[in-house]
Amino acid sequence: MVETLSKNKIKWIKSLHLKKHRDAEGVFIVEGDKMVSELIEHWSHYIEFICTSDQSIQFNGMVYQTDDKTIKEIGSLTTPNKILAVVKKPNVPVGETKLVLALDGIQDPGNFGTIVRTSDWFGVDLIVCSKGTVDMLNPKVVQSSMGSLFRVPIIYTDLPSFLSNSNLPIYGALLEGENVYSKSLPENAIIVMGNEGAGISAGIQKLIQHKIHIPRFGGAESLNVAIATGILLSEFRSSIKKL
Repeated sequence: MVETLSKNKIKWIKSLHLKKHRDAEGVFIVEGDKMVSELIEHWSHYIEFICTSDQSIQFNGMVYQTDDKTIKEIGSLTTPNKILAVVKKPNVPVGETKLVLALDGIQDPGNFGTIVRTSDWFGVDLIVCSKGTVDMLNPKVVQSSMGSLFRVPIIYTDLPSFLSNSNLPIYGALLEGENVYSKSLPENAIIVMGNEGAGISAGIQKLIQHKIHIPRFGGAESLNVAIATGILLSEFRSSIKKL
């Protein structure tokens, strides 16, 4: 069904750029040809409706036809874009949790989205976020996750309580930790990553059983948390014996 986008609908879509409105409505925005095409192909049941200036779009659901100027107005992308979708919050079921990533106060949406995408690549079973971690439905998180939000279970909870009640060994990325390249790592574990500036909070550090770090070989002062997460996940996965 195709309709014209009304002023009230435009106002409502724009409100979804704020977390309080996304939480209240249980929906968020996905933008761009590639992202929306993947949604239509793999997760069409999540789509509430599509707004587009492309008359050739094929979608068996509600489509609002508009122009490029309006798409830019209601979206967040700076590059030219002809389509966006309003999507229901994904409910990815939590299965057996062998490898868990715990995020303690990650703030940058780009970092968080990249971490979700990297976790998808390495088959992380669950991402557990502290309540101070950036919203998983932030538009920049959605874009940088490249669809992985629909594959990786993500929960927000009281992180100290979660860690205290887990039976998995808890590893944390800390400067004073042991060289991760010299460690024998388990297949099943929780890996804790901290805030971009402050690192892992003092309360969470007390719960970490194994402190690890990525050694520096050059002159950079620090390592981006998303890149560090990828390196550590690779090391944990490389510990799995080849069949």
